[in-house]
Amino acid sequence: MTVSYKPQIQYTDFQDLTSQVRFQSADGKIWFGEQRMLLMHVSAMANFRRELVNSLGIERAKGFFLRLGYQSGLKDAQVARKLRPHCSELDIFLAGPQLHALKGMVRVKPLQIDLDQETGQFYGELEWYDSFEVEICQTELGLMDEPACWSLLGYACAYTSSFMKREIIFREVSCRGCGDERCLIVGKPAEEWPDADAFKQYFKADPIIEELYDLQSQLSSLRTSLEKQEGQYYGIGQSQGYQKVCSVIDKAAQGKVSVLLLGETGVGKEVIARSVHLRSERADKPFVAVNCAAIPPDLIEAELFGVEKGAFTGANQTRPGRFERANGGTIFLDEVIELTPRAQATLLRVLQEGELERVGDSRTRSVDVRVIAATNESLAAAVEAGSFRADLYYRLNVFPVKIPALRERIDDLPLLVEHFLQKFHHEYNKRTLGLSDKALELCMQYQWPGNIRELENVVERGVILTDSNESIGKEALFAVSPADTEMHPQDRLDGQGYLVHANTEPVGNASPDDWVGGLIDQGVSLDQVELALMQRAMQMADNNVSKAARLLGLSRPALAYRLKKTGLLSTE
Repeated sequence: MTVSYKPQIQYTDFQDLTSQVRFQSADGKIWFGEQRMLLMHVSAMANFRRELVNSLGIERAKGFFLRLGYQSGLKDAQVARKLRPHCSELDIFLAGPQLHALKGMVRVKPLQIDLDQETGQFYGELEWYDSFEVEICQTELGLMDEPACWSLLGYACAYTSSFMKREIIFREVSCRGCGDERCLIVGKPAEEWPDADAFKQYFKADPIIEELYDLQSQLSSLRTSLEKQEGQYYGIGQSQGYQKVCSVIDKAAQGKVSVLLLGETGVGKEVIARSVHLRSERADKPFVAVNCAAIPPDLIEAELFGVEKGAFTGANQTRPGRFERANGGTIFLDEVIELTPRAQATLLRVLQEGELERVGDSRTRSVDVRVIAATNESLAAAVEAGSFRADLYYRLNVFPVKIPALRERIDDLPLLVEHFLQKFHHEYNKRTLGLSDKALELCMQYQWPGNIRELENVVERGVILTDSNESIGKEALFAVSPADTEMHPQDRLDGQGYLVHANTEPVGNASPDDWVGGLIDQGVSLDQVELALMQRAMQMADNNVSKAARLLGLSRPALAYRLKKTGLLSTE
């Protein structure tokens, strides 16, 4: 049904909008719902606009401010739908003009609005009073030759297009910024404007540098080539700690020296290993990654060094191992601490002599392989415990590098989030507006025990649960969203999204010293505790029983028995 707005009809009460504004002065933040806001001097914006016009020219500056307003309009359309889900189409739409007024940008008087979301019909005429952009023209730029309310116009286009779920274009048919008596805008579907294609060009990014690239195409080609050779391969990160690690690894990349990557699970050790390979002279040779913890102990020698037919039951054919496949290139041994004693001895020979023998074969084969090993446990402690060869440890430990955990390079989190957003937008064929400011703040305060791998999973969850052209809120990121209370710098979130205040533990309502009592008060049984511990340990160990057993302080057979008893491990 088409709804027509008449001037005498009043706006819906602003209360639902004004209640979303929250001043968090102690932290220097202002919030509107989940979005962080700013209070700015109009005079500062006026100076900024003048500089842009002088530097870029009017057309480029106009496009910049149109795009600026467009992004704001998309955000506010999302807010309007959430705050007025049960209101009429007209009341929901009018939240946009009300938000413009609430932000101090302009007062809007609707003259005519005809809309029908079902059919996509839209026509609107609105008058603007006291536009901040007109004020800017009056104080800094003087009268313009064309309408000057650029960011307000971009906002109207984005807000209405998102609301109607089709492209709506507004044009400013008269503007006080260019000497007219009033600011009047008219909006209708894009196809009804004869110059729609030309106007839509303003909403496409138009960096000046592209003109330089057009004039210097050879330089552009060289730049691409250099990036490939010099290796922008070290993952995502600009923090000082991470850049220092990359610089250290870069020095080792050109040689053949063995590299030992140390760090927690999920910090990106394989990404670094591939980077070392790509930066080396072996870049055009094979790179073979092996997760030693994922291979059964009785098969690891055959997998790594090859096997001859008939060497053992099940060896039905001769096949080369991973080292032979990596000949001339690089092999990455993740979780190298899981190697059996026999595999350790063979690996030592490969490192010392460049030779190996397949399982069940007496022939010696030469291999030229660079070894990059990784572990999230202490090899030195394993040597002391007698579970890892000291001579192999010294061979692998020629160039040890500690990869920082995500919580130690938290400044890189926004870059990583953007990287994963681009990945999952393409994978799921949608485009969100990114993380809300509140969601990003929570992510910056979370400790990320699973590091970058956990962050990737959380962002993927957020993209899946969020519709296109909407911001990813905190509820979409964490299974259980923390309460909307002020977080202190020392606070963090646990793995389920609960807010954990500094010096406390998230166990029911119990105090840190009485977490056991808290479990008992909640009626948690011993079997439930044991099951939860085993599930969590297996999750942290990527379902590797040996590693999970070490986390729980058990022997592998003891944990395997308990896992089979509870059904967490197949008895087959």
